[in-house]
Amino acid sequence: MRIYVGNLSYDVTEEELQKEFLAYGEVISASILNDKFSGQPKGFGFVEMASKSEADAAITGLNGKVLRERTIVVNEARPRSDNRGGGSYDDRRGGGYGGGYGSDRGGRPRGGRQKRY
Repeated sequence: MRIYVGNLSYDVTEEELQKEFLAYGEVISASILNDKFSGQPKGFGFVEMASKSEADAAITGLNGKVLRERTIVVNEARPRSDNRGGGSYDDRRGGGYGGGYGSDRGGRPRGGRQKRY
C-alpha cells in the first residue's frame, strides 16, 4: 500500500523516512520527490508498505509526529489524476501573444475601428 508523507523538512533523507516506517512493518520503498529544474526536495514523498494493516498502523502512528522540527502529514496516497496543470500547446484557451481586436500589438489601434475625418 502506498502512503503519502507531507510537510517534510528539506533535510530529511529517504533512508531516514524508511527508518521511521520500519517500526510499523516491511517497507518496500521510500522516495522523496525533487523539483525537476532545481533538484531541491519538494517537501513530500511516498512510502510503499507490504500490507494494508502495516500501512494503516504507520499512518496512525506517524501522522502528526514531529520529524526534524516539522510536523509531518501521513495518509493513504490517492491515485494521481490526469488533470495535472501544464499541458500541451493545443490545450491553450486564448491568450498568448497579442494581435486580436483591441490589442496594442500591431494591426489596428486599441479600441476597434479608427474614426475617419
